[in-house]
Amino acid sequence: MPFGEVVCGAPGSGKSTYCYGKYQLFTALNRPVAVVNLDPANDNIPYPCAVDISSLITLENVMETHGLGPNGGMLYCMEYLEANFDWLEERLKELGSDIYVLFDLPGQVELSTNHDSIKHIMDKLTKSGYRLAAVHLCDAHYITDASKYISVLLLSLRAMLHLELPHINVLSKVDLLSQYGELGGWGQFNLDFYTEVQDLSYLENSLNASLPPKYAALNMAMISLVEDYSLVGFETLAVEDKNSMMHLMHAIDRANGYVFVPPPDAPAPPGTIDESDAPPSHRPNMMGLFSTAAGPLRDPGSDVRDIQERWVDYKDIYDAHEKKEWRKEGEMLRDAAARNNASKIRERKPKQ
Repeated sequence: MPFGEVVCGAPGSGKSTYCYGKYQLFTALNRPVAVVNLDPANDNIPYPCAVDISSLITLENVMETHGLGPNGGMLYCMEYLEANFDWLEERLKELGSDIYVLFDLPGQVELSTNHDSIKHIMDKLTKSGYRLAAVHLCDAHYITDASKYISVLLLSLRAMLHLELPHINVLSKVDLLSQYGELGGWGQFNLDFYTEVQDLSYLENSLNASLPPKYAALNMAMISLVEDYSLVGFETLAVEDKNSMMHLMHAIDRANGYVFVPPPDAPAPPGTIDESDAPPSHRPNMMGLFSTAAGPLRDPGSDVRDIQERWVDYKDIYDAHEKKEWRKEGEMLRDAAARNNASKIRERKPKQ
């Protein structure tokens, strides 16, 4: 059965934009991909949609029919989808077994933190053979404030415990961090403090300064809760940057197990049983090296210090350099096209 990811996160965290970017990346890499929209209120879908929940139910119709508000209507839609899971299952079967599926969830955070319908739907998909990972997007600007950062940590932890899937937390829109000026603690902490969720007690002074003294004990209790579980960490994402998207793709491929499965046309040692037609989750990996697949990621986006340098410390310098390189590449392509056209014109001229 196929591999895939469940894209969740608060409204405005960039879920649909990420799905569109992932669709473009996989298309360029010739990896089969399909995007499934599970948001019945999303009427402005930027990506080609393989399966759309609006074919089954829409939030607007639910609100009109049952007199519900937006939040209650959304919960009704998810419960309706759970009750009609066979509709989703049939449409996913039409996509084939080698397709990589992106499930674009609604932005209501309660769907991935405490409501059971999405969890039950993903459990059914997992039991039917899907290898899924949850990708939880959080807007990177929340790290500019200590209290918002703790809130994001608690939200991410709750989603991890509720969905019970291999989980990747992502600080999205990291390329916009420099627009927020001096970030909360940039003078004291680098970006790796926030992505690796290091000793959070260093945030105590910032938390106590922003809230009345009576909340001091609560602040430390929340910090201890996150640290005691020791589960939350973050990758970074700049959706328009190829290196950032490639690094996140590698991290997710390891989380859902895709990296351990060879493609259908991968060569196998002589004498092995030919199972190239088997579904990807059942195809034996005869040629993979476990140490290569499970070792540290070593790509341009793997070092968070490079991410901070690119998008925070020296963003203007890097942007200017990239524009210069793009201009140079464009000129080379135009020159090559001009030479190609000139050669074709010479070939079409009759010989004297």
